[in-house]
Amino acid sequence: MYSVLYVDDEAGLLEVGKIFLENMGQFSVETITSASEALAALDARNFDTIIADYQMPGMDGIELLRKIR
Repeated sequence: MYSVLYVDDEAGLLEVGKIFLENMGQFSVETITSASEALAALDARNFDTIIADYQMPGMDGIELLRKIR
């Protein structure tokens, strides 16, 4: 099973994406609604992959991924 961190400021998209990915049977998805929360989650545990929305308030997905690198 692959662990996925899915970051998006739109809760509805997070819910649909989580259901879709987890129904495939290969993914365990944790959803987060902000880039700053995502950074905190990454301090607490590791993920196999990260899906991040491009346009989020405060810090966009590209900036988030740059900080993670």
